[in-house]
Amino acid sequence: MTKKENERVSEILRRLDAEYSTEYRCYLEHENPWQLLIATILSAQCTDARVNLVTGPLFEAYPTPQAMAQASLLDVEEKIRSTGFYHSKAKNIIACSREIAERYAGEVPSDLESLTKLPGVGRKTANVIRGNIFHEPSVVVDTHVKRISRKLGLTKEEDPQKIEMDLMRVLPKDHWILFNIQIITHGRTICPARNPHCTECFLADLCQGKSLS
Repeated sequence: MTKKENERVSEILRRLDAEYSTEYRCYLEHENPWQLLIATILSAQCTDARVNLVTGPLFEAYPTPQAMAQASLLDVEEKIRSTGFYHSKAKNIIACSREIAERYAGEVPSDLESLTKLPGVGRKTANVIRGNIFHEPSVVVDTHVKRISRKLGLTKEEDPQKIEMDLMRVLPKDHWILFNIQIITHGRTICPARNPHCTECFLADLCQGKSLS
């Protein structure tokens, strides 16, 4: 990057830090790595708030990977129905739990390759686990990060993996996880997709969003 581009990225991060703090937090409620993994799988095309309503009863019924591995598919489907796509999600969380129970003795693996081989686990889910559980610097590209990173001119890509690579190049490593947390908050409050509050946005002068419309 040029010096000007570096300064621009630094200013974006400075404002995000000032507005949203540098506190690491996860919106999905969990007590251990396996619970976060299952909650993240359930969060696809679903709000975190809805997932949090579902996972309490789900983990009470099936408190361990070993228990979930033996679960009734119909029962799990019923318990997670409100998260959407419940047929495939139920199959994946049972199969994923079985793999963790049998191959990893009930412990969630930490490396990207092993995580992405688990049923229902893509790069986004794997990076959530790596960042929040194992504190490995990871860039998580969800819908908010994809949309707002493009608006801010941090990437021109559409493919999440290419966006991930772009953000890893332009963001300092100590902001990889933090950027996702901050941008989720920004996307939910000031910059929702359907009705962004541009006049209230502290990044408005740095935004290239109009060029994308």
